[in-house]
Amino acid sequence: MSDYGYRKVGAASIPVTVGNPAENAKQVLAAMQKAQVVGAQALVLPELCLSGYTCGDLFRQSALLDACEAALLWLLEQTEDYAAVVAVGLPVRVRGKLYNCAAVMQAGRLLGFVPKQHLAGEESRWFAAYQGERETVTLFGREAAFGRALFRAPDQLTIGVEVGSDCDAPVPPAAEMALQGAEIILNLAAFGEGAGGHAYRREMLAQQSARLHCGYAMACAGAGESTTDLTFSGACMVAEQGHVLAEGPRFSLEGTAVYASVDAELLRAKRRSCAAWGQEDNSLPVTACGALPQLDEAKINRCFDAKPFVPQDPALRYERCCEVLEMQTAGLIKRMKHTGIKRLIIGVSGGLDSTLALLVALRACKALALDARRVLGVTMPGFGTSFYTRQTVDDLAESLGFVLREIDIRPACELHMKDIGHDPQVHDATYENIQARERTQILMDLANKEGALLLGTGDLSELALGWCTYNGDHMSMYGLNGGVPKTLIPHLIAHAMEAEECGEQAKTALRRVLHTPISPELLPTDDSGQITQKTEDLIGSYDVQDFYLYHFFRHGFAPAKLHFMAVRAFKGEHTPAQLKEWLVLFLRRFFAQQFKRSCLPDAPAVGSVSLSPRGGWRMPSDASAQLWIAMAEQIEG
Repeated sequence: MSDYGYRKVGAASIPVTVGNPAENAKQVLAAMQKAQVVGAQALVLPELCLSGYTCGDLFRQSALLDACEAALLWLLEQTEDYAAVVAVGLPVRVRGKLYNCAAVMQAGRLLGFVPKQHLAGEESRWFAAYQGERETVTLFGREAAFGRALFRAPDQLTIGVEVGSDCDAPVPPAAEMALQGAEIILNLAAFGEGAGGHAYRREMLAQQSARLHCGYAMACAGAGESTTDLTFSGACMVAEQGHVLAEGPRFSLEGTAVYASVDAELLRAKRRSCAAWGQEDNSLPVTACGALPQLDEAKINRCFDAKPFVPQDPALRYERCCEVLEMQTAGLIKRMKHTGIKRLIIGVSGGLDSTLALLVALRACKALALDARRVLGVTMPGFGTSFYTRQTVDDLAESLGFVLREIDIRPACELHMKDIGHDPQVHDATYENIQARERTQILMDLANKEGALLLGTGDLSELALGWCTYNGDHMSMYGLNGGVPKTLIPHLIAHAMEAEECGEQAKTALRRVLHTPISPELLPTDDSGQITQKTEDLIGSYDVQDFYLYHFFRHGFAPAKLHFMAVRAFKGEHTPAQLKEWLVLFLRRFFAQQFKRSCLPDAPAVGSVSLSPRGGWRMPSDASAQLWIAMAEQIEG
């Protein structure tokens, strides 16, 4: 059993009774017990929740302050078997001053008090601002550290705590804590609500988690707080790396709680890859925590996007398609201007990749005020070319206006097989690669003859799996699609189809492209002329392989975690056994086919994953895959 690096973090807002610490402590205990059931390993509660944030001048009453301390002692006594780290808010007296503090506790032990540094509104009427002093205070006969600190568990998970409006400071305490190792930030808050305020706070929380490469949980005061001058919503949120993972309802009379599984392994990977991360200053003291509760796999409440390269939100997907097409077009325009070449050659097959390259080529010509006939599409029927795709190519040429030339490669391939002594009835890799290399030779030579630039059509996903013929379709003069994953290409074509205001004939042909099985069409068709060679029957679903590529490249996750994530992402669509098989295949091919990526033509990156040997993925061609494959083969399922 593994937790795959996830840490369960909770944020809970309780219904408080202003001025009644004993009753509030009971509510805190109830929230802790509920968090324990769901497996929370860290929990944050609101600012001053033991007293109530809106006590006003009651904070000057020793009776209230004594009661808060007594309530904290009661909580510690009641939670000696509670292994999660919990931050709860209360007023604390130190050297004759009163501080707005977070009490950090675990298993009946008071780990320390973290005071608020940047006071908000009228808080300075009752509280002193923390000035950075550190000391040990004695409370009900127990000593506890007072001041900013980090709290580190035996598994090296490090937690930082800040209070309320500290997060609004130009340089918030969380920044210093994160730079010194805190992966989880807990914020005890009490923000009065106003129109638009919650949206701002939500965005701020997400941005803080992205900027600091951390998990960030905030619990705000809510039900029971005085509404004399303000309302308090009890908003609770958990964010990670720019995304809000969990968010509770606001203005609930019973309080609210949310829990999210923060990926500490992902955060560490982000920090390792960030050149600007870290600092030598280790000025914050570190308090050792006990072991956190074991997180059962069933309690990892995390879902995964099955298509990480394709935004689910239609508006974001539209924006992504616009950006990628603009980047591809801009890259091609720059290359055409630099070389002075005003003619383009593309091998068109009626499939996804060549169609996308064709659409981008036409966009570039339009931007340069060049006629569409500057694009020469070459269709090269081979032994597996179907009538269906051949008709699609004709319809695209007629409707989009580019020049189409047909060159039948079969006679040349048959002659070549005779020259090297290969039996044409043996449909092996040699049989297939002869066709791919013959096509590339034709395109290269035509480019020389016509003074044109040969555009490569192979995509990012094919490069990851090495699904291309070395010195065949692997090579071009400019790899236009080299940074585009297969799963995004249908959306780019559909977007271009609408954005370019294509005629009905072009739209019909493009829709046919979108419904054509992915195939290199190198093996003979069946008796009815239908495609028999389907790529995904051989290398697995491109949805799954792109999923593995994204998380393997971006985060360096181990095979077991990749499989765990895939099982959840593709539940009901693919079995765990099938996903394991495709994972082993992905790892085998990714390592074995590196030699093809070591000599790729120039290709523009359009996203965060690039396999270019110059600016993307660097790996020796003879690196061993044994470690990764052995780990994948040990996966149950």
